[in-house]
Amino acid sequence: MAKTVVLERKPLSFSERTYLPQIATGLKTTFSNMFKPKVTLQYPEEKPVIPNNYRGVPTLVKDPNGREKCVSCQLCEFVCPPKAIRITPGSVPEDQDDREHVEKAPQEFEINMLRCIYCGYCQEVCPEEAIFLQDEYSSSGFTREEMINNKEKLYELGGTIPDRHYKWDKKKEAETDGNTH
Repeated sequence: MAKTVVLERKPLSFSERTYLPQIATGLKTTFSNMFKPKVTLQYPEEKPVIPNNYRGVPTLVKDPNGREKCVSCQLCEFVCPPKAIRITPGSVPEDQDDREHVEKAPQEFEINMLRCIYCGYCQEVCPEEAIFLQDEYSSSGFTREEMINNKEKLYELGGTIPDRHYKWDKKKEAETDGNTH
């Protein structure tokens, strides 16, 4: 059988019985914080400073000529760890002669923001630089359906950004130069 051991407690001192030292320590902390400058932001009106390398909401962007940059290669869909991206490839409208080198375009493009973990893999893998993580950090909705960004909403959030490479214009120039020689 196990032997029971009784531990003797030392008696509490007067200050320990009245909790005065603990109350004084708490008041000291309160008064020291009372005179420090305020760090609270009034959120909707005041927004925090966002660092340059911040990864926020993923969006689709258009080139400076207003054309869709996405060619529906689906690399972002394949690389997405939580499978938040869903792309349905479609054909390019035939009336767009400035996109002769493009084989397909996204018919549907959805990003489920409830699944997205803001990892940035989609932006890194995109060969056309069509998907970017913007500095938007606050997205909300009342239903699950509102948190699924479709193609139109993604373009609305992303807008048009300057294209440093003018990749499509260079391809078109190369094709016309090749035809004239």
